[in-house]
Amino acid sequence: MGRLSVSLCGIELENPVIPASGTFGYGYEFADFYDINCLGTFSFKGTTLAERIGNPLPRIAETEAGMLNAVGLQNPGVEKVIAEELPKLARCFHKPVIANVSGFSVAEYTEVCRRLGEQEQVGWLEVNISCPNVHGGGMSFGTDPHAAATVTRAVKAVTKKPVIMKLTPNVTEIVSIARACEEAGADAVSLINTIKGMRIDLKTRQPVLANITGGLSGPAIFPVALGMVWQVSQAVKIPVIGIGGVASAEDVIEMMLAGAAAVEIGAANLVNPFACRNIIENLPAVMDRLQINTLRDITGGAHG
Repeated sequence: MGRLSVSLCGIELENPVIPASGTFGYGYEFADFYDINCLGTFSFKGTTLAERIGNPLPRIAETEAGMLNAVGLQNPGVEKVIAEELPKLARCFHKPVIANVSGFSVAEYTEVCRRLGEQEQVGWLEVNISCPNVHGGGMSFGTDPHAAATVTRAVKAVTKKPVIMKLTPNVTEIVSIARACEEAGADAVSLINTIKGMRIDLKTRQPVLANITGGLSGPAIFPVALGMVWQVSQAVKIPVIGIGGVASAEDVIEMMLAGAAAVEIGAANLVNPFACRNIIENLPAVMDRLQINTLRDITGGAHG
């Protein structure tokens, strides 16, 4: 085990750095820039049962300290992901990968998880019950503890792979959702997804996004994400993956001190395709400066 190594649901990672779903494609797109095997792992693009073309354009907008997106889970559907995307990925990434799953019903979540869970490359299933950019799915399951538990229980019944429930920050109280997922059998939780927001074009006096609202990501949400990771990690015994505005090695360490076992990095990949590689390279020097010997020892270190 190296200084940077951590364990996620019993699977060893060389480091805790994980590109977040929706910001890293299916991995091979970034393999043209650098050897992506330096990553701990990554979460590939959210997959639904059937192909989705996503929301109408425009669906991306920049903000002062981040971005809004309302992509709407555009993806080719689970059959094409298995038949076409995973074989391409296998040629350039030789570690277990996180399969991110979205759905519009419990039955859809279950079927997609069953199919992806059968793939040898898939190490974990990250079940997205937190997407704010689609109507009638995603976040509607993540705002109620009973619904979140129902999805968790159904998915756990069809796979032996570790199940990570991805939680939304767009709730009054996230701890009850996390506890419900844990009690229903979740192996880990990841948080947060984006925060619902919007922008208005002053010239047209109309919303910038065709969907009107979208999910805010980037540095603006880091303090919110950090606070929720702190809360949830103290309330559950399963691992927490911290997500939200992480852009540096220092941010990774801060997330881990708040209680994260591993850290996903999202919007930073869209600003700089080398973001995750650079963070991994910078971690040892930052650890030396902060007198940290091994990363696996600091999870929850700020809790006292």
